[in-house]
Parts: sequence; C-alpha cells; structure tokens
Amino acid sequence: MRRHRGFRLELLFATLVGCVAWGAGAMSDEGPGVRAEDVRKILFLGNSITLHGPKADIGWEGNWGMAATAPEKDYVHLVTAGIARRAGKPPETLVRNIADFERDYANYDVEAKMKELFAFDADLVVLSIGENVPALDSEEAGERFKAGVAKILAGVRSAKRPIVIVRSSFWADEAKDRRLREASDEAGAIYVDAGPLGREEANAARSERSYQHAGVGAHPGDRGMQALADAILRAVPSREADPAR
Repeated sequence: MRRHRGFRLELLFATLVGCVAWGAGAMSDEGPGVRAEDVRKILFLGNSITLHGPKADIGWEGNWGMAATAPEKDYVHLVTAGIARRAGKPPETLVRNIADFERDYANYDVEAKMKELFAFDADLVVLSIGENVPALDSEEAGERFKAGVAKILAGVRSAKRPIVIVRSSFWADEAKDRRLREASDEAGAIYVDAGPLGREEANAARSERSYQHAGVGAHPGDRGMQALADAILRAVPSREADPAR
C-alpha cells in the first residue's frame, strides 16, 4: 500500500514538473507584443555598416552607414522609412555604433555601458554585429561572445515585448553567426541571415564605384544596403500578414 501511495506521489510530482517546464517553454517561445504598425521607437545597434563618422585616412566622409552614397540610402534610414509607411508616422530612432563591444565582448560591461540604450525602451530593436568580432578560435571564445549577445538581448526586452531582430554578419562567418543565431533563438528574437547577401559581389560598394580603401569598398553599397533593409523589413511582423492580431 505504501509503495502504491509513493508511486502516486511520484507521478503527481512528475506531472507538476512537466507543467512548469511547459509553462517556461511557452513563455520563452512567446513572440513580440507589438507589430510594425505599433512601432514608435527603433533602436539600431551595430558597427560601421550601421553608423560611421568621417575618417579622412580611409577616404570616408559620411556620417551614416558605410559605404552608402547618402544617409537616406543606408539600411538604417531605409528600414526607418519602411516602418514609417507601415506605422503611419516616422518613428523616433536611436542609432549607436557598438564596435567596442564586438572587439572586447569578454570584458565589456553591457549593463553599465548600454544602460541609456536600454532605457530608450524601443518597440523595434535591430542588432547588426559580428563583422568586427575577432575570430572565435575556441569553444570558450564562442560561448563568451554568445553570453555577451545574450546580455544585450536581455537588456532590450521590456514589458511591451519589443520586436527584436538579430542580423547575421554581412561577411558570413560560421562560428560567429552560429552564436548569434543561438542567442537569438534562446531570447525569442527573430534571426535574419545576411550571409547570402554578402556573398553577392553586386551588393559590395566596390561593385558600384572605386574606393581609396579596400575595407570601405567591401561594405555594402547602395544595392547591398537596400538588400539588407528589405531582409529586415520582411522579418518584422505585421498585422497585414497576421490579420487575426
């Protein structure tokens, strides 16, 4: 009789654990609470592809995404314009180059240095990094990078459950992109693979005109920026595609 009662208690405990585990999974799989039409604030976090000030020694004179020919032709402005069309008004934007995080992710104090960015409380967050991350030549390095990305993704979350887009490296790198995808999946963000775009020579700025510095010419040109913007905008959930919401 005691064995029977013990079995029932074990079964009840297992059932309760299963319910808790299912609930946690359901929470982690929960999608964003807003749609493109709701977006009033966009936070762009990236590197030189997102924003780069003038640098005479490499022949770059702009103060926008390298190497678009004008501000309105970089992916940040194109995404903003696309969201404005869907939302019916221009969103407020905050654009920040976080290449310092890429280069020193293992020691970077995400919570302290990005506090202002998290406080912006964006409805849409676009994280576009990876290109400046040193080669991840060990599993430990890869896990440290992933942990740093996870801290950023945790920081941008809020009660309104913003739309969070994680874009892979334009210059594809299996080790970096795998960690970006894993961190994105675990945070319930939306992953956009930009690798195929970067492999198309027509998307490089050097295919459109000549550059003094090869590194600048390797950046996405106007066609590449448009392709990146299109890929990001396609990933942003919209009520037009989900009329039930």
